[in-house]
Amino acid sequence: MKFSISHLLVVLSLSSAPGLQAQEKVLNLYSARHYQTDAALYNDFTRQTGIVIKRIESKEDELLERIKSEGGNSPADIFLTVDAARLAAARELGLFAPIRSPILEARIPANLRTGDWFSFSTRARVIVYAKGAVKPDEVKTYADLANPRLKGKICSRSGSHPYNLSLMASIIAHQGEAKAEEWAKGVVANFARPPKGGDTDQILAVAAGECSVALANTYYLARLLRSSKPEERAAMEKIVVVWPDQQGNGAHINVSGGGMLKTAPHKEEAVKFLEYLVSDSAQRYFADGNNEWPVVAGVKISNPALESFGKFKADTLPVGSLAMYRAKAQIIFDRAGYR
Repeated sequence: MKFSISHLLVVLSLSSAPGLQAQEKVLNLYSARHYQTDAALYNDFTRQTGIVIKRIESKEDELLERIKSEGGNSPADIFLTVDAARLAAARELGLFAPIRSPILEARIPANLRTGDWFSFSTRARVIVYAKGAVKPDEVKTYADLANPRLKGKICSRSGSHPYNLSLMASIIAHQGEAKAEEWAKGVVANFARPPKGGDTDQILAVAAGECSVALANTYYLARLLRSSKPEERAAMEKIVVVWPDQQGNGAHINVSGGGMLKTAPHKEEAVKFLEYLVSDSAQRYFADGNNEWPVVAGVKISNPALESFGKFKADTLPVGSLAMYRAKAQIIFDRAGYR
């Protein structure tokens, strides 16, 4: 009997050891965000909560396919990615669980959240043009990009890319399908070359004189401004950044966000993590580390590149509307030849 009691006490002692308890507090994160600064976010969350983050990073489509194939046995608690269209794709697959969180609802503006996924940072899709290549009045709005006077002057990435699909979705939401398709056809007619590359490639192509005008998300511009490469900083001196539609709906805003999966095995930890992402410290990480704007109003940031862009009017279209028109946006781009 003595041996049995002693053995039981050892087992109980081990099971209550701090190290083992800490191991039980785990969050499994599937992330399509590929930013080195996010590691600081995760480490800070662990320091504050004791919850260890185990993450798998890959492309959005690969992660979504993995979650689907894992089914009810998926270890994933949270899915994070960039772009409303991609988050909408996850929602359409029925992956997200609805969440009621007073913290998330209080700190994230209503237009930047849905019932089951939430935005944690924003980036604007702006117009850039080469100094002296066009007149400022010729590129004040997204509509201007379809004007024949820009024929042969526009560079673009693929029309199938989520950043362009989200912009098109916003145009459909504001103006209807007919005008959106007319716009797409006008932009295609103004291409300097077939779409290729990413946003950074479009910015550098404008600076190099390959074309005169392009669209780009702001965090790419801020990254070039902060680059350690002199040639990239020099390229930024050759272009002008335009906030589109400042007399209308405002600049199109896209987001980075995520949600908790229905099959999440660690739901309490998952909600804590989502709530952490709207804390002041996490919001500063998004801004200062990765050149994204906080979604929480009043958070003080320290990013000279973002501050150099000045204040602007942002489109307040609900992110749910971007999701609603995502499929229609692709159909319109395909018909317009925006490949």
